[in-house]
This record gives sequence, structure tokens and C-alpha cells, in this order.
Amino acid sequence: MKLPPLTIGPFTAPIPLIQGGMSIRVSTSALAIPVADCGGIGTIGGSSIPPDELKADIVKAKKATKGIVAVNIMFAMKNFYNLVKASIEGGVDMIITGAGFSRDIFKVGRESNTPIVSIVSSPAFARLAEKLGAAAIIVEAKEAGGHLGTDIALRDLFPKIRTVVKKVPLIAAGGITDGYDMAEMMDKFGADGVQVASRFVLSKECSVSDAFKQAYLNARKEDVTLIRSPVGLPGRAIRTPFVEQMEAGEEMKTKECKYKCLKKCDHFYCISERLIKAKDGNIEEGLVFSGENVYRMKEILSVKDIFDMFVSQAESVYREPAAS
Repeated sequence: MKLPPLTIGPFTAPIPLIQGGMSIRVSTSALAIPVADCGGIGTIGGSSIPPDELKADIVKAKKATKGIVAVNIMFAMKNFYNLVKASIEGGVDMIITGAGFSRDIFKVGRESNTPIVSIVSSPAFARLAEKLGAAAIIVEAKEAGGHLGTDIALRDLFPKIRTVVKKVPLIAAGGITDGYDMAEMMDKFGADGVQVASRFVLSKECSVSDAFKQAYLNARKEDVTLIRSPVGLPGRAIRTPFVEQMEAGEEMKTKECKYKCLKKCDHFYCISERLIKAKDGNIEEGLVFSGENVYRMKEILSVKDIFDMFVSQAESVYREPAAS
């Protein structure tokens, strides 16, 4: 059965798939454009980059595609509202935000007619987000890459949140690697769509280094672990030499804070520095965020091929959920 479209505010994506917004400079316009062209929602990772750079990248994406372009900005960022303002000025279609919860962002969204999509990991925050005016809600479970707000698996967490969100689209995220996962979350669990991040790192269009992609390709199930992050949340990452040093209790603190990116930072290492090192190919000293199921993915495909795979697999088993 054909997959239904995903409507968020005034925007309708023909394919109910949001590409996760990965920072720092992991998901840029280079990735968001082909995703939008394929009928999904292409997302630029907006955290920890200069507002002017973010604005320019959004403008570039909007000029290059007629599809939907979003930005993902962590609330934990010190310049969160400057990044939001730059995104709106750049003409972004919607703003996705998590890693903390902002009440004020919904007012900003209303004033600028920009849909706000909240990433949540609990029924309480899902209920609050819908009440305050979220245009859609993403349920992000423990299988996701990067910063995590829960230790509950997606198939356990999603039904709990599905019972409290009634008016806006509810999107499943965390560990989704193929169309069969997508169809299961939509027809069995009642998701209106899915968010997929790690699978798009292994795309030809993703602008990370070849070494970063190779770390994904080489990852075994036991190589994916939880790390302590200066953000104040646990993070899911691939075990690199840097992560092994952390696990051994070695001192990682930098002499000075170069980026000053977080509102609150534990300062035991610089997360921006480590993420940039990995993106640029220094896997030895870098931090490689990934989803729990990265080990399932063993080839680099074009974005179009990834979409074709997801859609064909999902539609081969998808059955529209019965009305509740």
C-alpha cells in the first residue's frame, strides 16, 4: 500500500520521512537538498555553527529545491535564539528543536509563521509541546544517535506518547534503518512518519569525510556505546580511541573554551572540537555520534537510492492503521 504524505503546518511532504539534522556540519544543504527533492523533509543541522553561516546555507538550500527544508537547533546552545532568528531570516520552512525544552520558541514560531517541531522523549513533554503549539512532535528514543533524553526503546516509548498526542503529527525516531522499520512504526504503532539520521551519513551526498563514513561501515554492534557529554545528556557514539580514553578515565579537559557554544557546559572536554575533528576525518581524536543500529548498514548509497529503498520496502508491507 502507498505511504501517506506527512503534513506539518502548511507543508506537505509526499514521503513521510524527515532526515535528521546532524551537527556539526554533518547534515548541510548538500544533504538537505536531495532529501527535499526526493519528497522528504531535508534538515540542516544548525547547532554550533555561526548564525551567518547557517543563514547562508539555508538560503542556498531554498534556492536549489522546491521541497521542504528544515533546521535542527539544540535548545542547549548558548546562541539558540540567534540561530533561530538566522534560520527564519534565511527562509527556512520549519524549525526542529530538542536537547532541552523552550516555551518561548512557540511564540517566535507564531510571530514568524514558522512551524515548530519538538523533539521529546517523554509523554509529559509531548503533552506540553502540543499544548504550547508544536506543529508536530518527534518521539526520539534510546536507539537514536547523539544526545539522548531517555533510556527507553522506541517501541516501548512511542505507544505511551501516542496516547497523549491527539492533534498534531507524531513522528518516530531512533534506530530506524530501513523501510521495514518505517512501515512497522507507521502501521503497527500509528506513527505519522519517521525521522532517519544515521542512514543518511552513509549517503554519497553527505559531506563528512570518507574516514567518518568508514567508521560507520566498520562499526560492529558492540562498538556502539553511551558517552558522557558536556551538554549534560548521555550521547550515543561509536567507540573511537578518544571514547576509549574517556572510558579509561583519562583527563580530557581543554585549557580554554574555544567555541563557547553551550549554555551550560561541564568543560571536561570540548564537544564542538571533538565533533569537528571526526567530521573532518580525525577519527582517532574525534567523537563519532551514531544511532544504535549503525552496524546494520553496510553500503554507501545516493540519497535517491536510500529513498527508493525505504519506499519500496515500506510499501511492500505497509497497511494503513485501522481508525481508533
